[in-house]
Amino acid sequence: MTLRPATRADLAPLPLEVAPRLLGAVLRTEVAGTVVAVRITEVEAYHGLGTGDIADPGSHARSGLTPRNATMWGEPGHLYVYLSHGIHSCVNVVCGPSGVAGGVLLRAGEVIEGRDAASARRPAARAPRDLARGPGRFGSAVGLRYVDHDGIDAVTGAVRNGAVARLSLTREAVTDVSTGPRVGVAGIAGTDAFPWRFWLAGDPTVSAFRWGRGARELQESGRDAASARQADTPSVLD
Repeated sequence: MTLRPATRADLAPLPLEVAPRLLGAVLRTEVAGTVVAVRITEVEAYHGLGTGDIADPGSHARSGLTPRNATMWGEPGHLYVYLSHGIHSCVNVVCGPSGVAGGVLLRAGEVIEGRDAASARRPAARAPRDLARGPGRFGSAVGLRYVDHDGIDAVTGAVRNGAVARLSLTREAVTDVSTGPRVGVAGIAGTDAFPWRFWLAGDPTVSAFRWGRGARELQESGRDAASARQADTPSVLD
């Protein structure tokens, strides 16, 4: 598919709407003169406090504005780069109007340019498909780091601490998109009550699913409760 530069207008809707549109898109970075481009194959949507119709307990901005999540409340098209487990820099595309918190986590992708550079950044990768398979690996592959690159503008390509990022979208939305619970998110936010993960069906770079703390139990108890309600409902034939 052919690509075009992303615009603020493309990213102004809420994350849940934008997320599937980012599949097949390409994030291209240049960090200290080294270029890497990744075709996005898996994403997750996150809404902040007051964003959309459903409160999202899995979001970094679920309780409001903080120094850590300030980028999520800003202009769409900037990248919210945060540190996970004190080790991994993860990359999100800020979506929604300014003042409304939201982001789309770039969970996985295929390195299509700069594979040698990505491999040098990810020496533990066993195969090319693993270079950006998972959000921490994605951040490492493209070379963006918290805190230096948090807030970098992927629409204008403005330089931030020696780095440039540009996001390009497919001219037409991709097809064969799958959706389901988010990966590793605790509690109800990691169940099918929030099917806010989107990925290209069958793509080998998509990360493996795993349950977050307590999410599987809630999922199963919810199904049990639904089954019980159905069993208690008289049949129209009775």
